[in-house]
Amino acid sequence: MTNGDRIERLYRTGDLPDEELRALLVSLDQKEFEHLCERACEVREKVYGKEVYLRGLIEFSNYCRNDCYYCGIRKSNRLADRYRLAEDEIVACSDAGYELGFRTFVLQSGEDLSYTTADICRIVSRIRSRHPDCAVTLSIGEKSRSEYQAYYDAGAERYLLRQETSNPVHYRKLHPPGLSIENRKRCLYDLREIGYQVGCGIMVGTPGQTPEYIIEDLRFMQKLDPQMIGIGPFIHHKDTPFRNQPDGTLQDTLHLLAILRLMFPHILLPATTALGTIHPLGREMGIRAGANVVMPNLSPRGVRKKYLLYDGKICTGDEAAECRACMERRIAATGYKVVVSRGDYRA
Repeated sequence: MTNGDRIERLYRTGDLPDEELRALLVSLDQKEFEHLCERACEVREKVYGKEVYLRGLIEFSNYCRNDCYYCGIRKSNRLADRYRLAEDEIVACSDAGYELGFRTFVLQSGEDLSYTTADICRIVSRIRSRHPDCAVTLSIGEKSRSEYQAYYDAGAERYLLRQETSNPVHYRKLHPPGLSIENRKRCLYDLREIGYQVGCGIMVGTPGQTPEYIIEDLRFMQKLDPQMIGIGPFIHHKDTPFRNQPDGTLQDTLHLLAILRLMFPHILLPATTALGTIHPLGREMGIRAGANVVMPNLSPRGVRKKYLLYDGKICTGDEAAECRACMERRIAATGYKVVVSRGDYRA
C-alpha cells in the first residue's frame, strides 16, 4: 500500500491499522503531505465550513506544585518570575476580551493550590453571569472528581487536560515520581462522565517519544472520544532538565494535525502558539493542515513574559486588541475566517 492509498483509506474510514498509521507518521514526502492536508481540510470543512474559532487565553498564575521535567514553570525552577492574578483582574480580562469579540475564555494556570475550589467557582460564575453567551474553559490540571463537579456546577463547560503521552514508560521519562498517567486518565474520564467538553493532547517530539507511542496516544484518544485535541511541538526551556534536548519539528506536528483531523472529523483542533513559535507561519500552516481553533492571549501584558512553559514564546508583548487583529488578518490569509462565536463542538 502506498502513502496515497493510506491517506485515501484514512479519509474514507477514519482509521488505519497501526502499521499503516506508522507509515504515515514517518515516511511522507512533500507531495504526499500536501495530499494529506487537502483531505484534512476537506473533512474539516464538511463539519465547520471555513470558520475558525478564537479562544481568549487568560494565564492567571505561573505557580505550580508539580515538577515536570519539560516545563518552564515547574516547581523547582527558581529563576521563574512568579505571579498570580487577583480575581478582579481575571474577570477584567474576560470583560476586555468580550469587547474584542471573544466568546470563549480559557482560564489556564499551573497547579496553584492558593486558589481554592470556591475561588475558581466564584471566578467562573462571575464571568458567566457577566457574559452568559460565552463559554468558560478551565485548564488547571489534575483535581478530584468533586472539584471538577463543583467547577461544572459553577458554569465551566470545557476542560483542557493534555495527557502529554499515554504510555506509562514514556510518562515516567517526562514526569517526576508522584505523577502518573493512570491518574491523568482518571481525571479525563471523570471530566467526560460529569459532562464537560473535554480536551486532551500531546507534545510532539518529546525526549524518548517513538511513533509507537504516538499510535498509542491515538488509540487512547479514540477510546476517550474527546471534543478537543491539542498538540504542539516540544520546545525546550533553558531552566529545565530537558534544556539540551532537541525540539520537536514543524513537519511532524503538521503531519499529526492532519491525521487527527481525518481520524476525528468533528474535533476542535487548535493551531497552537508553540507552532507559531517554531515557525513564523506555523499557525497558518496548522490551519491548512486541518486545525480550526486559535488562542490569542488576553492576559495582562505585564505578566505574559512570565508564563513561559518553553523558550521563545511569541506574542508576549502584544496588547490583546493587537493580538486579536493580527490573528484575524493571519487567518484571512489562509482562506478561512475568524467568527464571533462560542465555537462549540459539532457532533
